[in-house]
Amino acid sequence: MSEIILRTEHLCKNFGGLKATDNVSLEFERGKVHAILGPNGAGKTTLINLLSGELLPSSGRILFKGYDITDARPEKVSRIGIGRSFQKTNILPGFSCLQNCWIGAQSCLLTSMRFFRPAKHLREVHRRADRALQICGLSSKRNQIASTMSYGEQRQLEIAMMLATEPELLLLDEPLAGMGSEESQQVTALLKELAKEQTLILIEHDMDAVFSLADRITVMVDGAELETGDVEQIRNSKAVQDAYLGHQEDAA
Repeated sequence: MSEIILRTEHLCKNFGGLKATDNVSLEFERGKVHAILGPNGAGKTTLINLLSGELLPSSGRILFKGYDITDARPEKVSRIGIGRSFQKTNILPGFSCLQNCWIGAQSCLLTSMRFFRPAKHLREVHRRADRALQICGLSSKRNQIASTMSYGEQRQLEIAMMLATEPELLLLDEPLAGMGSEESQQVTALLKELAKEQTLILIEHDMDAVFSLADRITVMVDGAELETGDVEQIRNSKAVQDAYLGHQEDAA
């Protein structure tokens, strides 16, 4: 049987009278790519913010590897093995690629705020940063200032910063947003490589990318789960067509 690495139980987030996430109970399998789809305002990013600790739920529970992390703050969520990227690129533009990844690596080590550290700590930070740059194809740009890179490379750098924390599960919020075709293909190829070893929870509006990447898809509408299934089930679902995919095709 597949191992469930992350589970939500009746997860709700209210903003006043608005139910941004409404009684969402989902299971995410280790080693799989699980895409979250839905129209704007469906609650997708709110769900990711709850899973990453950016928001605390109004009710319900979040379990990671069987442990309750419902009230965990972002720094703890990161340290226990959940990485997160954002809709808008979240890098330090005046720093080099290597420096950005060093900061990511340091953030997850328990000695990150101890300024007199053994040399082995610095070696571990360096190892994590170098490995992350290599995975993302940025080793040759390790000393390049982030602001001078292309938009697609900056998105790759943000993923590298996340990988430098050595997470078991990646939360990816629209990683292809704003990219041209060539850059989108490069990042999609990177995500496919990451999916060979890690668990991905992905929000994305590029349906071609989603259908090529995802093992499982959940469609959300008005904060609630509409349907969850494999790619073919979601592609052929009348309820999903009416609520989301049909509108996507009309807008294309």
